Amino acid sequence: MTTSSSERGVSLGMPELPAPDYPDDVRARLETDARAIVARYPDSRSALLPLLHLVQSEEGHVTRTGMRFCAETLGLTTAEVTAVATFYTMYRRRPSGDYQVGVCTNTLCAVMGGDAIFEELQEHLGVGNGETTADGKVTLEHIECNAACDYAPVVMVNWEFFDNQTPESAKRMVDDLRAGRPVAPTRGAPLCTFKETARILAGFPDEREGAVEATGSAGPASLIGLKLAKGEAAPARVVHPRGEAPQDAPPHEPSPAEHLSSHDAPQDTAASDPSHPSGPVAEEGE
Repeated sequence: MTTSSSERGVSLGMPELPAPDYPDDVRARLETDARAIVARYPDSRSALLPLLHLVQSEEGHVTRTGMRFCAETLGLTTAEVTAVATFYTMYRRRPSGDYQVGVCTNTLCAVMGGDAIFEELQEHLGVGNGETTADGKVTLEHIECNAACDYAPVVMVNWEFFDNQTPESAKRMVDDLRAGRPVAPTRGAPLCTFKETARILAGFPDEREGAVEATGSAGPASLIGLKLAKGEAAPARVVHPRGEAPQDAPPHEPSPAEHLSSHDAPQDTAASDPSHPSGPVAEEGE
């Protein structure tokens, strides 16, 4: 008995069929949004990145149909669109979860506990890097620097910050996400789904109450360089070994407006982490 090449999973190199089109009602809605996006740019080609976010907001990832829509809208070839969609990691090429949970495993976050967080989340969720839980709620991935080193280790959910995390706080957070319980970022706007995030990144306003007013800033350690560039003198501060209290100086007492980093004394961090165990290490430059 013989088997065909398709049954053996062997590709004959046949060209892929053209991507199917969107249903008429979906295409009409996307065309209206696309016109608003393209109108912002003197050269329509410049609208490609936000258009990719737009089609990602429709299905949760950039499909062949979405790339065909972008190409037809901008007068590009699908190859040109594909080249861009495959270059940037913010565009997903396969179905993903409602919540993209990214654990920073770059140098500082890694040594502060990012590697441990990522490993424990993989075991806790039963998924590998870039994989999605069976309920479609969470996609886990390790990511490069989040530009929030003074809050290390950092986890991001749909690009919102969860600072000073531990394996336990991260596991509680993903459990809450999967159970539909409220989860609040450490700073920044309230969470929304990945599709909703993609639409905001396409340039459409976030109309949720309080979302625009919510904000978060860099921490004190990150702002030292900016202060020096402005001619401001950084306050002197003696750095003592971990666990060793200063002999003749009062402990650092930040103002309520100051967002502490994981290098400061133990503190409440994310809502999912009521007892963060960071040790008391002074911030560099203070």
